[in-house]
Amino acid sequence: MTNPASGRRIVVLGAGFGALSTVRLLRQHGCSDPITVVAPRAELHYLPGIIWIPSGKRQRSDLVVPLAPFFERMRVQHVAASVTGLSADGRTVHTTAGEVANDALVIASGARFIKKLPGIEHAITPCEGIDAAERIRDRLREMQGGTIAIGFGTNPKEPGAVRGGPMFEFLFGIERQLRREGRRERFKLVFFNGSTTPGARLGPKAVARLLERMAQRGIETRLGHKPLRFEAGQVVTEGGEFAADLILFMTGLTGPAWLEQSTLPRSPGGLISADAHCAVPGFERTWVVGDSGSFPGPDWMPKQAHMADLQAAAAARNLLAELRGEPARHGFKVELMCIIDALDEGTLVYRSERRQFALPPMRLAHWAKHRFERRYLAQYR
Repeated sequence: MTNPASGRRIVVLGAGFGALSTVRLLRQHGCSDPITVVAPRAELHYLPGIIWIPSGKRQRSDLVVPLAPFFERMRVQHVAASVTGLSADGRTVHTTAGEVANDALVIASGARFIKKLPGIEHAITPCEGIDAAERIRDRLREMQGGTIAIGFGTNPKEPGAVRGGPMFEFLFGIERQLRREGRRERFKLVFFNGSTTPGARLGPKAVARLLERMAQRGIETRLGHKPLRFEAGQVVTEGGEFAADLILFMTGLTGPAWLEQSTLPRSPGGLISADAHCAVPGFERTWVVGDSGSFPGPDWMPKQAHMADLQAAAAARNLLAELRGEPARHGFKVELMCIIDALDEGTLVYRSERRQFALPPMRLAHWAKHRFERRYLAQYR
């Protein structure tokens, strides 16, 4: 437990999964020092639930959780601002609301989408948030038929910096939605990816199941050809072009823009370099968790909320250890766990360093995903 009288200032950047888990775990482990959260809004946007917006199963109000009550319970000061830079070896955070000093810093401000592909403005990037999911919903309502192209790319300098799982969920969810609405026969669905084994980090069994489901549901695949550009009405790849009336594309990830105004070490892909304890090398009492960081580990280590929570647990324990003058050597478990949902059924995929499996689609998995959402959000409401 840290010294209540010390008043050492802990600053957490962000208000997503990794940031909020860090705050919660610090308090659970007895931290009584002042905690400041720097984020544009005192809101949690539960992005895993945006897959259900196009079908109407979720609305914006279901997925936006005001954090004022949580911050009050956790005795957190919120600075409503965006980060613009970092100086004084991490001890000063520059924001749009002024400078914020700290004695310990946890960076959980998320990643940035790489928007360099020519014609990217013709595509919707679903994981950008609720606004993007609502655009998909509205476009589907307007369309009377046509071709819907869904794919994802990666960061060429850091292949692990990608979030492809939600794109499978949009693919299967939209396909199921169109069937429910009785208009599936008017649409062609095309899944495209530069790899012949899309989603390889999920494991070979999972990839095989996903491709098998695409074939069963009449989803065309264009695999093994890198996308070159998007145009109005078509996708152009190294293997040729094909028509597309609606394009959904998840780009690769890189670090937040404010990193350019800092001396933090960066990985080849532009993320913040971290060690096995989530510490930023060369910076005292500075940690990174979640999508902002590049961590040592297996090449299948995911960029997902569950992984951010596991890293937050390690960072919180190490931060408290350092404030107590003890060795900070807590590592994090590398674990991929997700349910790829399709509106009324889901495929549970699990992978760790010891085992991996992908279960057949089940209604039970779909309802488990619902239940997890309710339980997860309850701790912040």
